[in-house]
Amino acid sequence: MRLSKKGDGVKGRYVLGDQLGSGNFAVVKKAKFKSGLSDEQRKFGDTVYDTNQAFAVKIIDKAKVEDMGDIEREISIMQDVDHPNVIKLFEIFDETKKMNLVMELVLGGELFDAIVSRGNYTEKDAAVVMKTLCDALRYLHDKKIVHRDLKPENILLESEASDAKIKIADFGLARVMTNKDVMKTACGTPGYVAPEVLQNKGYQGGGLDIWSAGVVLYILLCGFPPFYEEELPALFDQIIKGKYDFPSPWWDAISSTAKDLVKKCLTVDVSKRFTAQQVLEHEWIVKLQGASDKAIDIGQLKKYQATRKLKKAAAKILAMQRIKNLSMAAAATS
Repeated sequence: MRLSKKGDGVKGRYVLGDQLGSGNFAVVKKAKFKSGLSDEQRKFGDTVYDTNQAFAVKIIDKAKVEDMGDIEREISIMQDVDHPNVIKLFEIFDETKKMNLVMELVLGGELFDAIVSRGNYTEKDAAVVMKTLCDALRYLHDKKIVHRDLKPENILLESEASDAKIKIADFGLARVMTNKDVMKTACGTPGYVAPEVLQNKGYQGGGLDIWSAGVVLYILLCGFPPFYEEELPALFDQIIKGKYDFPSPWWDAISSTAKDLVKKCLTVDVSKRFTAQQVLEHEWIVKLQGASDKAIDIGQLKKYQATRKLKKAAAKILAMQRIKNLSMAAAATS
């Protein structure tokens, strides 16, 4: 991976194309190498990339970022990560007003969306997803990296192919832990956040990622989340107490070994919760023992995705309206 000198421009090496997405302080655009670059200029690590290789460039507007230290921390973590199931950072261009991150382009969308589109999904498919996810988490945790925001939006697919690789994305909340560190920051997404985060007593290690992976696994197997309350205090109370079950008829056909792994991941006591390595050694993962080839009804997952996206869109509209109101208020007083 390369780090450009301050002032070097991303457009000196790349042609920027269509916008792929946007956020509060950044836009993401598709990009390709400029013509005429040598093999050495198209080389990252030991690999020389083709002239037609497509990338994603995240263009961060520094003026809109509250604390560039957060961005620099995210970059530092991504620089240290090289795993086939984690989004790869290739190159950084630190310009005067912009920070440009040249990253791996993934076009398969969110994992849950792909499952709904595919229309055919089995317990064994879920086991493969969990194995892949926890192999990446084991790698991160071995490097003392805790993601802290594992959720459907951050589990992407490399392409639209049926055998596409899973990619963990968005390390904005990730942290590097030492044995002495105890994190106290409340972070993550309601419904996926671990009880130790909510209890405000401090937390340590990668256990919170395994809890989030357990929530994802639960949803993969039945199509709805284990903890679901409209009001956050009630939702957090459910999570802290670990109150969930396997309701009929949705769980009737799911194997006992799959349910056992869910329980091992959604254990409130973090000292007794499985690690990523223990997940990989669980019999359901190793042997797919008892895992059924029978198709899982994805109707519930389809409803869950639709509801989640509707809420996300509504939140975005409300945020935009708040910004507009603040701008109008500022203009009126100036």
